[in-house]
Amino acid sequence: MIKFLNDIRKTENPISNNGKIINTIAVLFLGIALGTFSKYLDFRQAELPRVLMAIDEALDIHNFLGRFAIWALIALCISIYSNSAIRASVNVFAFFVGMVASYYLYSNYIAGFFPRSYAMIWFGFPAVSPLLAFVCWYARGKSKLALMLSALILAVLFNMCFVYGFGYFSARSVLEVIVFIIGFIVLKRNSLRSSALMGTTSIVLAFLLNIIIPFHFG
Repeated sequence: MIKFLNDIRKTENPISNNGKIINTIAVLFLGIALGTFSKYLDFRQAELPRVLMAIDEALDIHNFLGRFAIWALIALCISIYSNSAIRASVNVFAFFVGMVASYYLYSNYIAGFFPRSYAMIWFGFPAVSPLLAFVCWYARGKSKLALMLSALILAVLFNMCFVYGFGYFSARSVLEVIVFIIGFIVLKRNSLRSSALMGTTSIVLAFLLNIIIPFHFG
């Protein structure tokens, strides 16, 4: 395992302890803000200003925020741009704790209901996020192993953003298409050839994952 990580690791960027604390607090509050906004948009949809209501109706934002792709992308970005794998784990965990806690506290105490079975799925995200973030941090390395890791991450994101099967293919929404494009940009390699290889490999892996694990967390 150590050899594997050494093969694909990228250079850690030094940061002061104060900087680490500030970064973690920042992503925690980002999670709180986005979780609160997501539930507010869902619960107060009929009371939104006309402009926001029109945008929500056109793009289906409240349902988009209720699916997994956007949260996976945000967590990926936090992981990739953290200064070390350990910091990626801490920061992503803080983000999901803030997001999930604020969403369901709003749901329970303001909206007046608590969907327990659905909440259990989301509570699983903070639990597994440190390990996943730790691994994702290495995806921007320069080795072939890092390229394969990037392709696998992109494959999972692909299956969150698109639905397909024999004879049909569709994006969940235009916002999910944008999520996938941003994910590709975040994970892109240093050369066009390597980026194309990553993208092609990710689609192949996505189809294989679709056969093995047909549940896409959409």
